Amino acid sequence: MVVAVTFVSVPQLRAQNQVLKKGVVDEQANSASLKDQLKQRDQSLRKVEQEMDSLSFRNQQLAKRVELLQEELVTSEAKSKKGKSKGDSPSQQGLQTQSVFDEDLQKKIQENERLHIQFYEAGEQHRHQEGQMRARLEELESQSAQHQAVVDGLNARYTEAVERLQTDKARMEVRDEGRQETPQCQQQLRRCQAELSRQLKQSSSVIQEKVPFNDTSESSPAHFPASLSLSVRASLKARDLAGQALAFVQDLVAALLNFHSYTEQRVHIYPRDSSIEPISPLNQKFSQYLHENAAYVRPLEDGLLQLHQSITEDTVTVLETVGKLKLFADHFSAYSHFLQKILPYQLKSLEEECNAPFCTAALTAKNRELQRDVTCITTQFDKLSNYINLLALPSVRQDALPQTSMSAVFTQLSACLHSLQDAVKEMSKHYSQKASLEGELSNVTEKLRTTTECLLGSLVSLTNCTSKIATFFSNNLDFFTSSPGYGPKGGPATLDPLQAESMLANKKKAATYLHPRPQSVPYKEALANRRVLTSSTESREGLTQQVHQSQEKIARLEQEKEHWLLEAQLGKVRLEKESQRIGELEAQLAAAARGAPASVAPATAVPPADASAHDQDDAEAAPKCPGTEPTTSTSLVGMLSTTFSTENVGDEESREQLIKDHYMARVGELTSQLQVSDSKAVHFHAECRALAKRLALAEKSREALSEEVKVANQNVTRLQDDLATTKRSYEDQLSMMSDHLCSMNETLSKQREEIDTLKLGSKVPPPHSNHGPWLG
Repeated sequence: MVVAVTFVSVPQLRAQNQVLKKGVVDEQANSASLKDQLKQRDQSLRKVEQEMDSLSFRNQQLAKRVELLQEELVTSEAKSKKGKSKGDSPSQQGLQTQSVFDEDLQKKIQENERLHIQFYEAGEQHRHQEGQMRARLEELESQSAQHQAVVDGLNARYTEAVERLQTDKARMEVRDEGRQETPQCQQQLRRCQAELSRQLKQSSSVIQEKVPFNDTSESSPAHFPASLSLSVRASLKARDLAGQALAFVQDLVAALLNFHSYTEQRVHIYPRDSSIEPISPLNQKFSQYLHENAAYVRPLEDGLLQLHQSITEDTVTVLETVGKLKLFADHFSAYSHFLQKILPYQLKSLEEECNAPFCTAALTAKNRELQRDVTCITTQFDKLSNYINLLALPSVRQDALPQTSMSAVFTQLSACLHSLQDAVKEMSKHYSQKASLEGELSNVTEKLRTTTECLLGSLVSLTNCTSKIATFFSNNLDFFTSSPGYGPKGGPATLDPLQAESMLANKKKAATYLHPRPQSVPYKEALANRRVLTSSTESREGLTQQVHQSQEKIARLEQEKEHWLLEAQLGKVRLEKESQRIGELEAQLAAAARGAPASVAPATAVPPADASAHDQDDAEAAPKCPGTEPTTSTSLVGMLSTTFSTENVGDEESREQLIKDHYMARVGELTSQLQVSDSKAVHFHAECRALAKRLALAEKSREALSEEVKVANQNVTRLQDDLATTKRSYEDQLSMMSDHLCSMNETLSKQREEIDTLKLGSKVPPPHSNHGPWLG
């Protein structure tokens, strides 16, 4: 399957992606139609509820009617008992009334039975349709989930394939560019080799001809030139290496800060989210310690920066004279102790993740591997701290570390750096595998995914930094382990700070002695130069003051310009209003006079504007008349009046004029540049504000959409609850109606029996009429 995906072309991927998108859109349309059907069913359900409410109300009315009938029956029975002795006409009226009541009651009973049957049939039909719709909805939701899972899998697979193809393309482009640049690099290498060989021959000939002595092969007192040149080269080399190490350590510090910060965020999210429930006391203590990581990590960069600044061209760079190395070693020891302090909490935190109920066996195995990796990294940092402290001891006490042991310490330090690189690489690999396993769990939140991705990025940068540091140290191991070679031959192997200081003093004396002295300047020329310098300084100060005044004047004029522009706009608006009012008045006047047409009014409003324009033209044309006045030049700085004459001007005045013209031109250029920069800044500020507004609108829309999603989910939940509640209420009401109908049927049957008994009783003749003949 992996090979098939690797060879799929990009057009096929796009076509399949389009098909999948179409399928998703169709499923969304089906889901929308089902939602519409569900809304219709809800409407029909509400109608049935209304009908049921009306039926219940009707049943209540019938029940009250039956009670009234029962009361009337009781009263009629009482009246019939009282009126037996009065004759047959009241009994006949009671029977007629009873028959009317019986017919009315029979109709009501039939109507109630018919309504009950209709209600039962409607409920059964609704339940059947509801069950069908729910089954259909569940089936479509399962199909949609399956389609979405297939789409997500294919998208992930196609994304990986596209990324792999893009990576291969970039690699091939880099190889192609390398092949194209190879001949040019070879040509440059040949030219550099030829130039270096030429410079080497020239330097060798100069040294052979110009250097009076060379004592590097003899043990003579005159040893300063060779040792001093060696010290300069070593200092420059050491400063260069310290600068490279500072850059690597800065990257390492940034990676460690990110790693500890993202670890702290993960502790607050997993295995318990602190926003939902409190985390364990162990993780709280671990998070508190991790929050203090900057106090231990940032001093590493500061210590190495001070070490780099202490190495200059005028210093002798050996372990005995570099005092700032002890400060860096102390900071590194503090960070190592910090790692040892948080190690037990980190191990227990991983153990707590293993004890979580949703932790699988594979995750437990990865957590065990991460525990071993964390322990190994802490051990490697402890070893590095010990080796750096050993290298910093000679700056405190000269005989603390023998010269023969320094090379072994540097070698072990290089090996420890490589071990640290391997440990960090293993930890990054295991964490990546753990993240992929956690991504398969169902309870993983988006916040945890984001934090894990950031943590993996910090581990990747940490791996790159440790790899660069290990490679850098291995490449320069020969320079670190080599003997500095300072001091006279046959002297001590080490160099204390006093010897280094005297050596640098001799170097300065030799450089001062060999440096040629500059020729002195004559006194008169020095006075003239001083006068010129003084006048130039004064003119510069005057021009500077004039520039400041001109800038203030320009700002004030800009404010006045804005003010008068606003005044002009207001005057224009007032003029238009007055012109309109004058036109209306003239139109009214003409209408009142009934002699002149009303169309003359707009023309009368024009002359003031024309007159003002004519006056402005005259005012603008007046200064253009030529004359014999001095020439006036106006610039951004101010107005300068110049009178040309044919008289000879002195050297000082011409020089001042040239300086003034130069500074005036310079001030004009700077002012124009300032205006351009201000306009660009205003433009960029407007763009930034527009982008900020767009970002704020996007955030608001995102929040609004999230709120709508929440409201929709709440509505779905509420509708489901309402449906369940309605279903239960319908069932309860049906059972109650059934019981009520049964009781009503029983009551009606009892009433029928009583009515029948009453009818039979009313048909039986009196006793005296039956037994009269027998008595006679």
